[in-house]
Amino acid sequence: MQTFVRIVEAGSLSAAAAQMGTTQPTISRRLQALECSLGLRLLQRSTHAMRLTVDGERCFERAKDLLARWDSFEAELRGTDDQPEGILRVVVPHAFGQELLVRLLADFLRGHPRVTVEWLLHDDIQDFIAAGVDCAIQVGEVRDPALVTIKVAEVPRIAVAAPSLLKAGTAPERAEELALLPWLALRPYYRNEVALTHAVTGQTARIPIHPVVSTDSLYALRSAAVMGLGACVASAWMLAEDLENGRLIHLAPSWQAPALPVHLVYPYARYYPARLRRFVEAMREAIPGAIGDGKP
Repeated sequence: MQTFVRIVEAGSLSAAAAQMGTTQPTISRRLQALECSLGLRLLQRSTHAMRLTVDGERCFERAKDLLARWDSFEAELRGTDDQPEGILRVVVPHAFGQELLVRLLADFLRGHPRVTVEWLLHDDIQDFIAAGVDCAIQVGEVRDPALVTIKVAEVPRIAVAAPSLLKAGTAPERAEELALLPWLALRPYYRNEVALTHAVTGQTARIPIHPVVSTDSLYALRSAAVMGLGACVASAWMLAEDLENGRLIHLAPSWQAPALPVHLVYPYARYYPARLRRFVEAMREAIPGAIGDGKP
């Protein structure tokens, strides 16, 4: 029954097999066994498509409910202190997931040795259920009302440039001076304009830019900035070491770009396994401090 639900949610037998860590023939045998046990045809399959039968639609809804109730029943029997175990599939942004959050993941796994994690690097996830994802850490706004969304932190963003880009190595103090520099663009967040707000007065300045390089990678953006190709706006935590070592200079330090919210996101469900509950608790506690440590 678990396999049947996963097939429907994943959209194919092969996708379900990949998510469950098994083979497509095994998935097919489990489906056939369930259909034989029920005496019903649940899926109509052809070379190019798969769809639920009328009986399959009824079975799918009841199966999801039964499985959720069973998980809750098991947890109740084990008590509230049941040990987290099993596989947790987590989607994280590329930059966060390769550097900052890996330290937090390591701490979590040391405290929960019976949990294994699939750490998937994506900047956006469209369908949690089809992808078999338990939880995501997302930077930016979350607009899907079908998801539980918990804001855990904000990422400060600042403007920087390499010393070689600045005349006499002097950093501009006023926001409008930044328009005179060559620029790099981070396509998910800004392309032709940079908006900055004064930390004291709250005044907003909009700086038109004509990027010499546009990228969707925070790492590529930082590398291009260090090489002196242009100024950029990026997350403060990622720039801290370059600022400390003098590879980059903080431009107009009284001005900042709008901070980006960081959310923990997961689908609504009647029951959440201990591994997901503990992971969410651990990240809610750890992420704010980790991002704060990266401030310049």
